[in-house]
Amino acid sequence: MAETKQQLHIAMFPWLAFGHIIPSLELGKLIARRKGHRISFISTPRNIDRLPKIPSDVAPLITLVKLPLPHVDNLPENAEATMDVPHHIIPYLKIAHDGLQEPLSKFLETSNPDWIIHDFAPHWLPPIAARLGISRAFFSIYNASSLCFFGPPKWLSSSSGTADEPDPGYKRTEFEHFIVPPKWVPFPSKIVYRSYEAKKLFENIDANASGVSDLFRFKMVYLGTEVLAIKTCMEVEAEWLKLFGELLHIPVVPVGLLPPSPQEGNDNKDSTWDTISEWLDKQEKGSVVYVALGSEIRPSEEDFNGLALGLEQSGCPFFWALRKSAGGESVELPEGFEKRTKGRGIVWTGWAPQFKILGHESVGGFVTHCGWSSVTEAFQFGCALILLPFIGDQGLIARFLEERQAGVEIPRKEEDGSFTRDSVAQTLRLVMKDAEGQIYRDKAKEMITIFGDKELQHRYVDKFVELLENHKQIITKD
Repeated sequence: MAETKQQLHIAMFPWLAFGHIIPSLELGKLIARRKGHRISFISTPRNIDRLPKIPSDVAPLITLVKLPLPHVDNLPENAEATMDVPHHIIPYLKIAHDGLQEPLSKFLETSNPDWIIHDFAPHWLPPIAARLGISRAFFSIYNASSLCFFGPPKWLSSSSGTADEPDPGYKRTEFEHFIVPPKWVPFPSKIVYRSYEAKKLFENIDANASGVSDLFRFKMVYLGTEVLAIKTCMEVEAEWLKLFGELLHIPVVPVGLLPPSPQEGNDNKDSTWDTISEWLDKQEKGSVVYVALGSEIRPSEEDFNGLALGLEQSGCPFFWALRKSAGGESVELPEGFEKRTKGRGIVWTGWAPQFKILGHESVGGFVTHCGWSSVTEAFQFGCALILLPFIGDQGLIARFLEERQAGVEIPRKEEDGSFTRDSVAQTLRLVMKDAEGQIYRDKAKEMITIFGDKELQHRYVDKFVELLENHKQIITKD
């Protein structure tokens, strides 16, 4: 008879961004639901209060742990996630996050979990957990190709080679080094930054106001973790997963794409969906372009106008989920835009149920900032992608998708990243209507067989949990 696995206690500590918090919670729910392990999900009070309701079947296994965020100068009151602040304030959020070191240490000491599944930000966490005998797993919401582009710990700084880093040629000391594939990638790849992206990246590569660069944070968690879990799957990027395992020398484990469950949305917002779906129901099947740039992207007035006027010029029906920015400042739509597009398009400024919108049969395309979670949601329903990346790894994801003919990027000027209404309109028409864009629509439909196969994705979670269980048993026996 097979030995019964002991129930594990797993602490989860995501970075203070909902693009990190929600996938982490999804992983926690799946671990609890499928394997019966206990989860302590740790964040700040306001973030915990904003989480979707935990389904009743797993609620008894998931404890939500609130650690108050320390006060930090320059960080507005009640700002506890990246969506609450403009981009230049995020370093101060990192200072506050680093101030959670002591309360988190106390929690770990008193609750004694078997594992902590952590994010990239707490560079100070691995030694604390190791001292307490807690195993560490870094859960990355960044896909394997993006992680490979930045490379393993010894190449994450911009200094020249040292004794344990024999080849200074692997160092990237100029922005031009980021517009070509890294030397450690042994196969052909077009996953690189554009010049304007690399310049912006290079400006922010050193220590920020938090006193620590993001590259240093990654480096320290890589060196201190025992397992790297990635929100991806072999069917999407097998060669990159294999390469990253070889670069890191620790187990690199795909946990699947963690597709969210539609019935776990916000029940109290059904009236919002009723209004939206009433409009979508009147549109032709596959004709509507959904436009959403995530909770953290704040386009310049010029980019905003180019996108709006390009939508208008394209002639496509559209639903634009337009969030107000955290700072409260709003960008103005071009004069007369809503009047001219009345009936054909909707600009929605409140909360919008993205998962339900993408799943509606009238929605055929998605103008996206290329956040990996948004891409994952769109491909569950076979929506063709119009790519408009802005920050972080979004440009790398756009190239990754283009390489697979799974999306088309809106052309921009190489020197400054600007784009025109014409380039927006032409790309929209190509992806949504033109005969030569059929390949992108077909490829998006093909993606349903991977991204929409929940059992396939959940098997990845099962394998990951088996690794956690077996690793803990080995440690215990030793």
